[in-house]
Amino acid sequence: MPTSYPLHKIKVVLLEGVNPRGAELLGAEGFDVETHSSAPASPAALAEACAGAHMVGIRSKTQLTGEFFEACPNLWAVGCFCIGTNQVDLGSAADHGVAVFNAPFSNTRSVAELTIAEVVMLVRQTFDRSMKMHAGRWLKSASGSHEVRGRTLGIVGYGRIGSQVSVLAESMGLNVVFYDSAHRLPLGNATPCATLEDVLEQADVVTVHVPSTNGTRGMIGADQIGRMKPGAALINNARGDVVDIEALGAALASGHLGGAAVDVFPAEPASNDEGFESPLRGLDNVILTPHVGGSTEEAQLAIAEEVSAKLAKLMNNGSTATAVNVPQVDLPMLHEHNHRVLHFHHNVPGVLSKLHGLVADLGVNISAEHLQSDARHSYVIMDVDPSRGEELKERIRTEIPETIRVRTLW
Repeated sequence: MPTSYPLHKIKVVLLEGVNPRGAELLGAEGFDVETHSSAPASPAALAEACAGAHMVGIRSKTQLTGEFFEACPNLWAVGCFCIGTNQVDLGSAADHGVAVFNAPFSNTRSVAELTIAEVVMLVRQTFDRSMKMHAGRWLKSASGSHEVRGRTLGIVGYGRIGSQVSVLAESMGLNVVFYDSAHRLPLGNATPCATLEDVLEQADVVTVHVPSTNGTRGMIGADQIGRMKPGAALINNARGDVVDIEALGAALASGHLGGAAVDVFPAEPASNDEGFESPLRGLDNVILTPHVGGSTEEAQLAIAEEVSAKLAKLMNNGSTATAVNVPQVDLPMLHEHNHRVLHFHHNVPGVLSKLHGLVADLGVNISAEHLQSDARHSYVIMDVDPSRGEELKERIRTEIPETIRVRTLW
């Protein structure tokens, strides 16, 4: 049936090799989907690739800045096919009426499983033995190799991933202590600690699971590493700027720490064709992986399905539920005899009165209305009779200066 905007003209650009399931699902909605296997090499190339796009899908490499949103006036949504959204200027996106979605839960199990595997490998020194064999050395010895049972795992950040690590670790006989800046309910027999230092001083292995924020950047530096037990190991599968990698390398080289596993780095290659440099290269009992903590086929499939569904729902009925940067509204299905007017605007006094004044002036009947606001932005949705819905949209666009973006659905 005809719609307010032809579905085949809604352009979706998916970058960085997003799982093909994403393109499949968005294509099934009738959208025009274009895929790219890597991140554009420059801001100019990014703007060119996304020219005319209504939705853009990225992973962790592509940086979406204020300049990008200025250059893409048709954009309604960004899908981050990953956990984090720090690669997007969320404030600028909201100022342009662009909702940003992510998949905060879909790859948590993958990261938790990798972490547990690394705990075992580090405590057993299995990876170190393997690398020596690749170098032609046979080192059959139990020296320095331990069971994880009975040892203490310290978890920094007890959110979705940290708590899953906790459950898996306890099932293997590890004692678990954790620190989180927010109050968290312990799972199983895990013990909360009052300070980060308490965790560092008790644990045989410390694993970090926090986002990159002003409060967490550099939170594990030389002083914190110095508080860890001699011979302990450190795992960072969170964000590259959380751990001072130079201080970590120095502690490993000096023998203060007995091992480390690192999946994320302060600076990472933009593609598989670039070289990798790090002060951790070549050190004994150090597991280095190329930011693949959440990169399992199961996780990427689940992420593709979750984010694609959110993007489609926004375009098809206007819902912003679970968006990370704009007011969240979960809308019912649009009745076939109504038009739906979607209005993003700056949250200042008087806008709703202006909207209702236009509605009254046109004699438009409202069958449903929804409003949600945050400190800077508001999102109003009105289901109206179809007789003058398009005229109402155009008058909102031209007569309400606080408007960021407006469109209709039918």
